[in-house]
Parts: sequence; structure tokens; C-alpha cells
Amino acid sequence: MILTDDWFTTLSHTEAGALVFVTVRKGIEGFRSSGKLRVRVDISWPYPAEADGMPDEETARLIEDIEPKLRRIMERDKLAILTGNYTGGGQKDWTFYTRHLPTFGERLNACLEPYPTIPLDIHCQEDPDWEDYAEMLALEQPEDEDCEA
Repeated sequence: MILTDDWFTTLSHTEAGALVFVTVRKGIEGFRSSGKLRVRVDISWPYPAEADGMPDEETARLIEDIEPKLRRIMERDKLAILTGNYTGGGQKDWTFYTRHLPTFGERLNACLEPYPTIPLDIHCQEDPDWEDYAEMLALEQPEDEDCEA
């Protein structure tokens, strides 16, 4: 199976009406149907936000530094794959599916060790059918065919 780097981004809102950017990975049906990545790990980082709910400049730089490292360390041997992330409403969320939770935790700690303590909220749940991912994937909007130049 080949891990794609094909994503789409759409907009959503929190219950309070704050704008949220939702980014979802496409082309990973083989991983979903393999049954190997059965545990969903949701990592949430409430951050200092600007008035629009987006991260302040310092936090945005930290997110931009951490996210690719986190992907690399988790995906290098397909221990886990990042299926989507959300940014907005004062929070950054990453959703991974993993095949081994203890190793995932060890790698997460190793990845974040060089950084100041980050207030993460981590939830793990069996999701062998990737129901959460299916909901994220359903957010993709078809290209607007009615637009004409």
C-alpha cells in the first residue's frame, strides 16, 4: 500500500460559530480496508487564539514545526497515519489511525520532547471501520460545475 499525500481542505464551524479549517487525506482506502489500523487517536491542542479563533503567530509557527515531524515519526513504518486535522476555534486537532497504541505514545513523547510542554488532550478509541474518517471524507465538496468564466 502506498501512502498518498493527496488532501482536500474545507471550511466548517464550531458550535459557537468560529471558523474551522478541516484538512482530510484522500486515497487511503487500502489502509482503511486492511483492518490493521484499528485504533483512532485524536490529539487536541487548545491554543492561544486570535480574535478569529486561529492560532497566534508563535503558536502557528510551533504547529508548522511540529506537524511534519509528527507525521514523519508516525508514518515512517506505517505505525500510524494522519487522516485529517482541524484548525480553528482556538484548537488544533489531529486524527491518526494506529496499529499499536503503546508505540504510538512512545513516539509522540519522543517527537514532543524538544518542545516546551504543550497542553494536549488525547483520546483513543477502537474504530476498526474508520467511521470518523468516513465522516471527514464526506465533507469533500464537488467542484462547482455551475461556475463559468
